Order: sequence, then structure tokens, then C-alpha cells
Amino acid sequence: MQLNRILDLLYMCVSCFEYKGKQSPDKVSTLVLQKSKDVKARLEEALLRGEGARGEMMRRWKTGNDRFAGLNENLRWRKEQTHWRQANERLNMTKAELDQEAIMCGNLATEANLIILDVLETIIQVNLSVDCKDNLLGGILKVLVHSLSTNQSSTYLCHCFSSIRLLIIKFGDVLFEEEVEQCSDLCQRVLHHCSSALESTRSQACATLYLIMRYSFSSTSNFARVKMQVTMSLASLVGKSQDFNEEYLRKSLRSILAYAEEDEDMQSTMFPMQVNELLNNLNSILSDTVKMRAFQKDPEMLMDLMYRIAKGYQTSPDLRLTWLQNMAEKHVKVKCYTEAAMCLVHAAALVAEYLSLLEDCSYLPVGSVTFQNISSNVIEESAVSDDILTPDEDGVCSGRYFSKTGLVGLLEQAAELFSQAGFYETVNEVYKIVIPVLEAHRDFLKLSSTHEKLKKAYDRIIFKGQKRMFGTYFRVGFYGAKFGDLDEQEFIYKEPTITKLPEISHRLEGFYGNCFGEHMVEVIKDSAPVDKSKLDPNKAYIQITFVEPYFEDYEMKYRVTYFEKNSNLRRFMYTTPFTLDGRPRGDLSEQYKRKTILTTIHAFPYIKTRINVIQKEEFILTPIEVAIEDMQKKTLELAVATSQEPPDAKMLQMVLQGSVGATVNQ
Repeated sequence: MQLNRILDLLYMCVSCFEYKGKQSPDKVSTLVLQKSKDVKARLEEALLRGEGARGEMMRRWKTGNDRFAGLNENLRWRKEQTHWRQANERLNMTKAELDQEAIMCGNLATEANLIILDVLETIIQVNLSVDCKDNLLGGILKVLVHSLSTNQSSTYLCHCFSSIRLLIIKFGDVLFEEEVEQCSDLCQRVLHHCSSALESTRSQACATLYLIMRYSFSSTSNFARVKMQVTMSLASLVGKSQDFNEEYLRKSLRSILAYAEEDEDMQSTMFPMQVNELLNNLNSILSDTVKMRAFQKDPEMLMDLMYRIAKGYQTSPDLRLTWLQNMAEKHVKVKCYTEAAMCLVHAAALVAEYLSLLEDCSYLPVGSVTFQNISSNVIEESAVSDDILTPDEDGVCSGRYFSKTGLVGLLEQAAELFSQAGFYETVNEVYKIVIPVLEAHRDFLKLSSTHEKLKKAYDRIIFKGQKRMFGTYFRVGFYGAKFGDLDEQEFIYKEPTITKLPEISHRLEGFYGNCFGEHMVEVIKDSAPVDKSKLDPNKAYIQITFVEPYFEDYEMKYRVTYFEKNSNLRRFMYTTPFTLDGRPRGDLSEQYKRKTILTTIHAFPYIKTRINVIQKEEFILTPIEVAIEDMQKKTLELAVATSQEPPDAKMLQMVLQGSVGATVNQ
């Protein structure tokens, strides 16, 4: 159709009449002079390489042959002594003339693009009733979005945004249903202009983005797709664009929120609340992404930020999957193989959730609930919110991992990492999900390889048994305004095997000492409750305590093996000895003990190595209870030592010596 060709021509015209900006005269002179010198040097080199009269003439000129002494000065081809007009006349232009030329170029670019805009609106008006308007709308929107991606004047942008809003009001149903990809590009370009330094451009962009949200909600009663598109646009803007301004973007987000709160027609709907949720999420992603640049040397904080960003993309499965894989790569670099494997398990659960929306296959996992035996944390990948998107209709989950092959690939990678970490029992649980898929596809080669890997995993369980080390845990508390968001926060840190308390203390004290100053960081040596009123407000304090996994009596019935006692851990305990007069230790009749039980928000192992403490319980043991507990502990150790297979005489000797000492002390 001829109109489509006209639209293609207009698309090219937008690029041709893009405003290039003003160059300083010094820069122009330098560039032109350098260019002329380069051209002259290349010409002389070409002449010198030549044979015959011209080559001979150039060589004589270079060597200053006596035969031509006195004549060389008047040779016509010595143009450095000849006055001629420069090819680029801009060298002779004054600053005022350059400014005037820049204004003319800007006016020409604006006028040309406004003419293009007029032509587009004429096409819309003339062909409003034509049956093929659906095809034209895509081409028109393509030209408008392209113009937003080029350098344009604020005058043009004002008219362009007005035209886009008019297009949405008149043909929004067709655009949002038929031009999903174009609408995604539109969201990205509009969001980019929301960070503009010009207030007039920002206000136009905010109004346009708000209209996109409002119309999407009004037409479908749920703007999940626009939420996803805006969120992905922010990810692209923050990750790729170097000229966006965080402060201006935040101002624009606040303006959009104000529009939603003041829109009387929408107050009776869920729209204002959904806009508020979306903008809070965008602000959080923006803050965490910017903070990542400042915390590249703090592995725990960096992983926390990546975790929060991934969580912010909960409604954008493609982006969440990407960030989970990024986290896995970071963990592998520091040899945290268990956490890397958990990231891939979460990614596989996310894929399983969206595959289950596409088709119901008996051999595929039924969403993330199938992964519960691997980790109780995986349930957070469930797609249960109002923002569920149907993959085949909404164009999401288009990456190569959102397929049966991708699911198997993620799980196989996770199994390899679990094997490296010594979590051989979990390898079995992972392959329980993989094997039905391989059987359904009659992939006997992979089935053979999988069963070989399972045999190796079981052999290692038998061979290594309780000799495996799964990590050491510490409670870390941060106190002081210097820590910012971390102030008064408590975490459980999972450290590498056999990490001693002085090691983690030295690491954290050294790192934060470099951040705040060597004398501004202090490690609290004991595990007693911290009284902030007694701390120096200008200093940063860290309290580090060794903790052990804690289980109730009923749990011990289900946690039989050594592996089961070191996986799926949420509760930890540490003890603090004290006396009533304030001393940490005293005589047997004075010795009390405080048991503190901490509960984390997620279970270890998780996709990061530190997890927030959400609950704290304390129990006080009297001196007689302390003595009884010590005796019970020694008796249990003795029973374990005597029942070992094969018998271990050295272990029994060590336990007996400790038991005698404890009995005498009691």
C-alpha cells in the first residue's frame, strides 16, 4: 500500500532531520586542521611511493637537491606557501555566526519534524474510516516512537506527546491489543523523557505515561502488561542509558502518583493503589540499581541489592530469570556453590510456573510447589498475584530458558553445583524432576548419563557420611547511624566451612574500617544485649556471635541424618553466661545462662549468604538448670562416641577426658 511507503519515508526523514547540536569553534578548527594535515601526509606518502617524474620531484624536494636550489621556493605544488581558501568555510566563522547557524539548524530540524507530524495527523484523519487503519496505526506509532528516540526540541516533543495521547484516546484498544511490541518501545522512550532536565518535557512525558496506564486499566481492568513493560523499560534505562538523571526521574514518578491520587473518576477503583504499588516498586529498583555501583566491594550488600532487584521484577519473569542467573554467576566466582545452585533452582521453578500456564503435561512439574523437597523457599516463585501474565498472549517468557529444554538445562546446572557443594541428597531431588521429562522425550542418552551421576552422588554419601562440612553460622548485628539502612539490623551469616569467629570479625572490621575510617569501627566482644544509649553515636559498632542450628524435640524425629540436620535451617541459638551482679562468669551456684533463639525470614541454604532475623526468643536458665544441661550434653556425647561404627578410640578418649573434667567442675 502506498501509505505504508509514505510512512517508511517519514521514518527516514525523522533521522535525516535530527538536530545534531552546536559545536564550539575551537573544536571545529581543530578537527578541520587535523583532517587537512592527515590528507596532506597521505598524499605525500602516495607520491613518494610512485615512480617516474612526480616521485623524483618529491624526493628532490624532501632532500633539498642543490641542482634546484633557489627554485624550490617557487614550485606550484608547495601549497603550504600558497594562500588558498579553506574547503571548510566554518574555520573563518565567528562565535556569533556559529551560534546563528546552530539556531537555524535547530529551527530547521524542528520545522521539518513538525511537518512530519502534520502529515501523520492528516493520514490519521483521512483514513479514519478505512478498513485497513489497523495496519496504518502500527506504522504511525513506529514513526512517533522513533522521533522520541532522536534529538528533538522541546517544542516538537510537546506536540509529539500530544499526538501520542490523542492516538491512545482514539485507537487505544487496537494499539494495546495489536501493537504490543510498539507499546513496549513507547513506554521505554516515554520513561526516558521522564528523566529529562527540561521540566516542560518531563511534564508532557508524565502525562503521556499516566494516560497509558489509565487507558490500559480502563480497557482491561488490570494493567499487568503495562506494569511489565514499564518495569522492563526502567531496567533498560538504568542498565544501558548513561544520560538519565535519577533525581528528575524520581520527580516524574511522584508527579504520576499525584495524577493517580487526584483523578476523581478513578478513586472508586483499584487503579490508584495499583499505580502506587508500581511506582514504589520502580523507586525501589531504581535505588538498588544505583546503589550497586557503590557496593561492588561489599559482597553481602551487593548480593542483597541484586536480590531486591530480582524481587522487584517478580511480575517480569524474563528479567527476574536474568537477575537470578546473574546472582548465580556472582556466587560461583566466590565458590558459594550451594547458593548458586539455589539461584538456578529458583529460576527453574519460575520457568515451571509459566510452562504450567501454557500446557498441562503430566511429566512437567506442577509449578514451584514441586520443588518443595529441594527448598522450602522456592514457593516464593509462585505466580499467584493479580499480575499473572499469560505467556502466549502477552509476549513474555520469550527467552530460550522458558521451554522444556531450558527447564532441564537449569536443573542440570543446579545438580552439578549441588554436587560440588557436597549436597548429594539434593542432587537426587533435582533429578527426580528432570527424569520424567527425559523419559517423556525418550532421551535415553541423557537418562543414562543422569543415572550415572545419581550413582556417584549416592556413592559419595556412603563414602563421606558425616565428614562433610556444610558451613558455619554467625549472628551479626549492626549499630550506628553510619550503617544507614543496616542500623539495628541483625542477620545470620553463612560462612565457609570451619570459619572461626576471629576470621569473620577481622574481615568485617577491615572492610567497614576502610569505608568509615579505621578508628570509627568497633567490634563488640560479648554477646550481651546492646544498649545503644551507651554507644558513641559517631562510631559504627558490629556485634558478632557464633550460632548453632536449633531444633525442637519433635523435629529431631524427622532430622535423622547429618545432612538433614544441616539443611532447611531457619532457627539458630547462642548462649550468654551471666551472673546477677553483672559479671559474665561466677561460681557454680551463681552461674546463669541466657539462651537466645533467632528465627530468619528464609531457610538456609538460600539464594544469598545472609538472611534477616525476624524473631528473637530468650530463655533464662538457673544455675541448677545450667549444671543439668551440661551433664546431659556430656552424656549424649559419650553415647555417640561409644556407638560409632567403626569404633574410634581417639574420639572416645577425648570425650571421656572432657566428661571427667565437667563432672569434677560440677
